[in-house]
Amino acid sequence: MSKLLVKLIFLTSLFIHTIESTTKEIVILHTNDIESVYEPIQAVWRDDIELIGGISHLATLIDNVRASEEISFLVDAGDIYTGALSKKTRGKLPFDLYNAMGYDALNIGNHEFEYNWEPLVEIIPRGNFPVLNANIFIEKTGELIARPFTILEKSGVKIGVIGVMGIDAFYNTMAPFHRTGLSIKDPTQTAQYWADKIRDEVDMIVVLTHQNKTAPMQTNKESDPSVQRGFDEDYQMAGELRGVDAIFGGHSDNGLHEPVKHPETGTIIGLTFGQGMHLGYTKFRVNTKEHKVSFLEGYLIPVDSKKYPAADRTSKLINQYRAQYPELLEVIANMKRPAMRKYNQESTIGNLLTDYMRSASKSDIAFLNSGAIRADLNAGPVTLEQLINVYPFPDNLTVVELSGKQVRELIEYSLTLPYGVGQLSGLKIQFDSTQPKMQRLVSIKLDNNELVDTQKYTVSTSAYVAKGGDGYTVFTKGRIIDDNQDMPAALYQNFKDVFDIDLPSIDRQIDLSTITSATR
Repeated sequence: MSKLLVKLIFLTSLFIHTIESTTKEIVILHTNDIESVYEPIQAVWRDDIELIGGISHLATLIDNVRASEEISFLVDAGDIYTGALSKKTRGKLPFDLYNAMGYDALNIGNHEFEYNWEPLVEIIPRGNFPVLNANIFIEKTGELIARPFTILEKSGVKIGVIGVMGIDAFYNTMAPFHRTGLSIKDPTQTAQYWADKIRDEVDMIVVLTHQNKTAPMQTNKESDPSVQRGFDEDYQMAGELRGVDAIFGGHSDNGLHEPVKHPETGTIIGLTFGQGMHLGYTKFRVNTKEHKVSFLEGYLIPVDSKKYPAADRTSKLINQYRAQYPELLEVIANMKRPAMRKYNQESTIGNLLTDYMRSASKSDIAFLNSGAIRADLNAGPVTLEQLINVYPFPDNLTVVELSGKQVRELIEYSLTLPYGVGQLSGLKIQFDSTQPKMQRLVSIKLDNNELVDTQKYTVSTSAYVAKGGDGYTVFTKGRIIDDNQDMPAALYQNFKDVFDIDLPSIDRQIDLSTITSATR
């Protein structure tokens, strides 16, 4: 063999080795809005899966995927809190579960502020993973509430991960008293600032977001396009940011069965439907020498609870914490029929809860935002834990005096569906959804009498809504009559007093346009 041929073979081998050593295929697994949904859900909207989700089943799926991939990262876009066990443990259980599941980074969501922001700051060190937010500041000190970014490194690949929250998520889905003392800056400008700062240190940049329109509280949202909230803010951000390779979002619970690639910037966008029902899978090719990233494939993997058995380590954690609170196992009621959520319509569970709010407060009207109803109730026994999962918020039942004109304004705003239709007790309304916003109400009656614009009415709601939450600012124009009754306790007492519960009929909010269409 000639010396020239030997030299060519050597150089070719060296070239191939160099390419292999500088080009890596990596997988980023992503979740969002798990919201302490620890048990599987009946997948009534699917023919192929009986039970979906459950955090221990998700843990097994994650283990299986990571075992088959050479380089993988696991990130979450926020909202790991809510629910009975999260509330009882003040967030300890969610953090411990994420430690056990091996998360590499967590972005802060609005639900992480449910127990106020000071306890959140205190619990952040409990995570064995970086907790991120780059655009929420503590006003008193000017410091960020969490780390703005982290650099994850595996097998020679460095990924910069930045976390941000949306402006709407901060102001309209967090109770004002939970964010007192905090301020927020523009998420896109902030993400760009930190991306520019760390670009030379990393091979790839990922932004975890908690933005877009707030999620629809409807279990079967995957199969109901009418309630899906989109990902407009993520898409706009992807078009404005430069040098960012991927955005993994949360908050809207919108799902993308395949990631979207922005046509101008090439930034990849991925979201799951939340509640631990899917695992997001994205694969990239990363050139660590030239800092080039190519998207290869992506999809959502359903968490088929029968296919993926519950992981022991997470199941044990849940059971250990549950054993510390035996009161959660108290059977407080029996449902004669399932009580199901709807987001853009009145619902059986919404009518039930508002009836109990009205009864407890002795108000003329009760109003509850659909986003507050966090779970369904199956037929059969109801435990305290299940009721808390339905309404997990530490909140007061608040009675506000509004004029008839203001009540009309409240209902008109509800019918624009910014955060789902409001659930009602005491009122019966007719509306036309084909009419322009704030002109849809046709009839509004209390005890079969039309509301009088100048007359005063008492309206019970949550303290969150009474302070303008979800954009219901009309409540801030009224006069607070009473705000001293604990709302979860009031619901608990009503469930327990009635015990054998049948459901109210669905006849309080009638869309005349659907009746007209049906009779054509």
